[in-house]
Amino acid sequence: MSPQEAQQELIDEFDMFDNWMDRYQYIIDLGKLLPDFPDEWKNDDTRLDGCQSNVWVHGERQDDTLHFYAISDAAIVSGLIAILLRIYNDRTPQEILDTPPDFLTALDLDKHLSPTRSNGLHAMLERIKTTAHAHA
Repeated sequence: MSPQEAQQELIDEFDMFDNWMDRYQYIIDLGKLLPDFPDEWKNDDTRLDGCQSNVWVHGERQDDTLHFYAISDAAIVSGLIAILLRIYNDRTPQEILDTPPDFLTALDLDKHLSPTRSNGLHAMLERIKTTAHAHA
């Protein structure tokens, strides 16, 4: 599935919910599905600045693609991580760089997240893009 198809699938899923309370719960549920993040990766190199909660992001090259692992100590932020990984994980660096986060506007996430959560989301996205740029 292309990054654009993944974004559209996500948008379609969110359209199934009638209100933002249900969407928030769905985001939290997505975060519960994140794979384990080893404690030894929780260090200053993987810790993300700019987030109100603790967030750790570890990216590594696997053949031609980048694979990201990430976790937060906040349930909603873990869900936002899961959304980003759905779009950008296991993509080539160029695919990541060429994929604008159109889903943010389509889902109105910036309007429905607190300013600190929105800043954190953009910081996570920036880390993914920076990692892709380093491997491009």
